[in-house]
This record gives sequence, C-alpha cells and structure tokens, in this order.
Amino acid sequence: MSIVDDTFELGGKRFRSRLIVGTGKYKDFEETRRAIDASGAEIVTVAVRRVNITDPRRENLLDYLDLDRITVLPNTAGCHTAAEAVRTARLAREAGVGNWVKLEVIGDERTLFPDIPETLEAAKVLVREGFLVFPYVNDDPVTAKRLEEIGCAAVMPLAAPIGSGLGIRNPYNIRIILEQARVPVIVDAGVGTASDAAIAMEMGCDAVLMNTAIAGAKDPIRMARAMKLAVEAGRLAYLAGRIPRKLYATASSPLDGLLEP
Repeated sequence: MSIVDDTFELGGKRFRSRLIVGTGKYKDFEETRRAIDASGAEIVTVAVRRVNITDPRRENLLDYLDLDRITVLPNTAGCHTAAEAVRTARLAREAGVGNWVKLEVIGDERTLFPDIPETLEAAKVLVREGFLVFPYVNDDPVTAKRLEEIGCAAVMPLAAPIGSGLGIRNPYNIRIILEQARVPVIVDAGVGTASDAAIAMEMGCDAVLMNTAIAGAKDPIRMARAMKLAVEAGRLAYLAGRIPRKLYATASSPLDGLLEP
C-alpha cells in the first residue's frame, strides 16, 4: 500500500493527509495559506472567537482557503464554560461553516489544560444538536472513553500543554487510549518538531493536529513541509512494523561460512 492509498475516515469523509493544522499566530492570512499549502493538510481548524470567519464584510480567512480541497474545522478556543463553547459552535454553524466542531473548554490559564466536566457537558449538548464533535482532552483514557460513549466523532488527547513543544509526555496513556478507542485518535497540542509528529504516527494515532509548531517556527513554510513528511514517514513506519527492542546485539550479516579460528 502506498501512502496515497492509505486514507482515513473522519466524520464520514475520507482524507489522504493525516496532518491537521491550525491557523493562529501567523503574521497574516497569506502566510497562513502558504503554510497550509506546504503542509498538504486537508483539514484546517479555525478559532471562531479569534479569527474572522463569521463576518463577510471584513477580511475573512476563508477567502484564502481552497474550500474545494479543505475541510474547515471550527474550534471553540478561548471558551471556559460549556455554555460558551456551545454558543460558539452554534455561531459557526449559523455562519455556514458546517456542523463540525473541535471542542475546547479551557480549565486553567497557565497550562491551558481542558476543563473535563465542562467539556463533557458541552459534548452532550452538541452531539444532541447534531454536531460532529472532536474534543480536545487530556491524556486520560477514562475521559477519552466517556467522550466516545457520548457520541464524539473522535478523541483528541494532548501530547503536552498547548504551545509547549514538549512532544508526547505520556506515551503509555496515549497507547491505552489507542487500544480502547473505536473512534479516530488524533494527538492534539504539544508537538514541537517533526520527530514528535513521527512518533505519534508510529504509535498508531490516526492523525496529528498542530499549530504553534509550524506557525512559531523561524520558517513556517519549511516547517509545514517537514511536518507533512514526518507524518507520512511515521505512518509508513507504523504500517511496516518496527523490529522488537532487544537487550543484546543481533548480527546483521549471516554467520554461515565464517572462517574457523
């Protein structure tokens, strides 16, 4: 199977790219567009409260995106209660962006960790209203399972705090989430560089979502390209299957025919 044939399903759609990118922190919409193009991403998340996608009279990010190729995933970044998140999701849907929503309900300003009770409450309301909900959650397998049971379309455990660039801090919890999930698992937040994205994919995650790792790089366009290649390499390595780890060496070359001492 080539990487071109290796698609995955999310929200009833099929995608080739397993890299999902954000649209914040770029110097302008044009740089955002160039980074998205370089990343090859087919899903782009947009903060409804921070980037204009609801007022067509002002400069609008959606004007810079190829909407025939890209699926827009509005997110509720900046919300701190379930009520705020639900209201923000409804605003995006009324603006014609669709019924997908990346659910973010922040519980702590310093770490930007999610508020789990408020996230669960918002997820229940949004699923009931027909949204396809993609919740940002900590790396807790129990919470991930609860969100799946509510009817969320995927679970999105953090690798590390948003924007920290620390990489995957708890691969064991991510592994447990992967083992028990029946919906796509997308690592969201904490990726710092290409190797972090590759590791997530080698573990078997369905996709990786990032923003700061690209937008905050010295050369965002080049980093977007690096992330694209890393996600593809990690996915190929996962499909190929790594060799077992061993304590002692194993000779690479055949031992037959060696000269007797």
